[in-house]
Amino acid sequence: MRIGIVCPYSLTVPGGVQGQVLGLARELRRRGHETRVLGPCDGPPPESFVTPLGDSLPLSANGSIAPIAPDPSAALRTLRVLADEQFDVIHLHEPLAPGPTSTALMVHSAPTVGTFHAAGTSASYRVLGPALSRLIRRIDYKVVVSKDALELVRSHLGGDFEVLFNGVELDEIRSVAPWPRASNGRAARPTVFFCGRHEERKGLRVLVDAVVRTDLDVDVWIGSDGPDTAELTAATADDDRFHWLG
Repeated sequence: MRIGIVCPYSLTVPGGVQGQVLGLARELRRRGHETRVLGPCDGPPPESFVTPLGDSLPLSANGSIAPIAPDPSAALRTLRVLADEQFDVIHLHEPLAPGPTSTALMVHSAPTVGTFHAAGTSASYRVLGPALSRLIRRIDYKVVVSKDALELVRSHLGGDFEVLFNGVELDEIRSVAPWPRASNGRAARPTVFFCGRHEERKGLRVLVDAVVRTDLDVDVWIGSDGPDTAELTAATADDDRFHWLG
């Protein structure tokens, strides 16, 4: 099959949706399907199978910065690529996001799968609900990546969705040599690694509270930062199990 996967976010900017899009494309290609990814790129495409649709415009959304491409030039490039490629199936990630995915959805040039990632709150869903409810009917098969994402989209737009959790590229993980955990002469012990924004939705506080309340002999490595960083680092300042990487 010829499969087109459309991502609304810049594929040269690290992000959860971008990672899932590229990983899914690699797996589909490994299984013999001719798969291309369409999306904004702020620099050279990260993979040979990526078709860039122009630069992104950073937009504040849902507690983060979304590098989307809502401009007319990106829409025209999207239409041109869809016409040239003649995909058998089109898979839209965040299909209602402004830019390439919503453009592809309005055209509906092939059977369409839509995957919804966002959870929490959505001002656009709340304000534009009736219009988006009509647009979402163009999606032939609707998927959400979590129960929280299901709650958000169904509460505003209705409809039937299947919960399919994000995949993991096991071969890539297995190809990496284990990272030695012992330090300062101490025996290696089980390790938890957290990487994500330090805010309520990501659950870091739950992890920190769980470890603080126990005497578990573990190491907790924490990457990134966010609005809760100062409070949580202060709360664990005297606990040598926590390692804040920044």
